[in-house]
Amino acid sequence: MIQLKNITKTVRSGSDDLTILEDVSIEIPDGQFIALTGASGSGKSTLLGLIAGLDAPSTGEIFIDGDEITSMSEDGLAGIRSSKIGFVFQSFHLIPSLTAFENILIPMEIRGQKDAKARAIKLLEEVDLTDRGHHYPAELSGGEQQRVAIARAFANQPSILLADEPTGNLDSKNGQHIFELMTNLHKQNKVTLVLVTHDGQLAAEAQRQIVLKDGRVVNDEITPVPVS
Repeated sequence: MIQLKNITKTVRSGSDDLTILEDVSIEIPDGQFIALTGASGSGKSTLLGLIAGLDAPSTGEIFIDGDEITSMSEDGLAGIRSSKIGFVFQSFHLIPSLTAFENILIPMEIRGQKDAKARAIKLLEEVDLTDRGHHYPAELSGGEQQRVAIARAFANQPSILLADEPTGNLDSKNGQHIFELMTNLHKQNKVTLVLVTHDGQLAAEAQRQIVLKDGRVVNDEITPVPVS
């Protein structure tokens, strides 16, 4: 479970303080698919970065599976990210000097995983890139790079997947493909998925929609399950 308790994030902007998030409290149960929406500047990406431990709140507490990450050392946060959290960025963030296969492999090698190569091959297959594993990021299309990024995010079998506008740099066809790939992996692996998106159609597919405005939660709604 992810728990955010009274989270506020304030940064210095010139001579003034700018509040990006204000008194945000959210609980996300294991395995839930959440769409985090709102206008640009509403605090969505900042909130995702706080959950990942990439940034620290000004006030409040964040818990991942009962562990308070807001008071952890950098080593402790790195351990949480390595073992529990996968992150997919809008701009892919692949290592340009490594092939697609190596980009997926390296998080597992860092952890000393014994079957790392076999799992990297399996993940390439799951994202339909078996024949592209030897290519470098510059030799791949945007959609292919994002598929590599998703495979890398799942490399260490995280229980939480955080995705920040993963379809934002893609055309509608590739964007839909990436979305379906991510949600299918979410279902198969029973991971908690928190998706930041501006796309209302994608958000409507989530089990729960949380809307931010000016750094506050203004709507938190569970999507009704269709009656068969």
